[in-house]
Amino acid sequence: MKVTIATVDGVCDSYTFSPAGPGPYPAVLFYMDGPGIRPALFEMAERFAKSGYYVLLPNLHYRQGEIAPVDMAAFAQNPAERERVMALVKAIDNLKVMRDTEAYLAFLDAQPKVRAREVRCVGYCMGGGLALSAAGAFPDRVVAAASFHGGRLATDSPTSPHLVAQKAKGKLYVAVAELDQGFTAEERAKVVAALPNAIVETYPGAKHGFAVTGHPVYDREASERHWATVLKLFA
Repeated sequence: MKVTIATVDGVCDSYTFSPAGPGPYPAVLFYMDGPGIRPALFEMAERFAKSGYYVLLPNLHYRQGEIAPVDMAAFAQNPAERERVMALVKAIDNLKVMRDTEAYLAFLDAQPKVRAREVRCVGYCMGGGLALSAAGAFPDRVVAAASFHGGRLATDSPTSPHLVAQKAKGKLYVAVAELDQGFTAEERAKVVAALPNAIVETYPGAKHGFAVTGHPVYDREASERHWATVLKLFA
């Protein structure tokens, strides 16, 4: 179901997915990847819902207004399309999205199909760092957060996800693609040092984007491992 959520900066178009029954169900806050809202993410959100969760998938690019859908094949092959997507990603930062997350949590609190205040967060690529940040920014709300092939998890910014997540009380999980050139050994070391209680695992042979259905580098075996892992974590 498409819904709108008022934030400090505007109105965020978002999507909810839930089991057919009246609930209540535990909530999952789904932080999208850089290419943004598209059918593949709906399919993933539906899979979470079929596993017994009420899912909120917000459009993190809402500040940019209406944008043309991203064709993932073109994204992989066309430099101009990649530049367009990266410009959208650069317009987002942790501070903005954590402000938005206050509104997302308030929305979830108002839903009769949502159980209690405990929220699970999951994020892919760009969304991976946001999921970890949410666990630190809202430690009394987020009971588990998972990042899959997350980008920019450890930067020099004081609002870097690996620093914000140090305040987390919930369980943290970080999945690293073995063939992710954007996530260096140095960055991984920073994450491990900053978050000693987090589970950090490497997915052998997988590339950045492996878990997301419809991505050119989608890896079915690695993605199914991701599903088993995240559902076990959330349970």
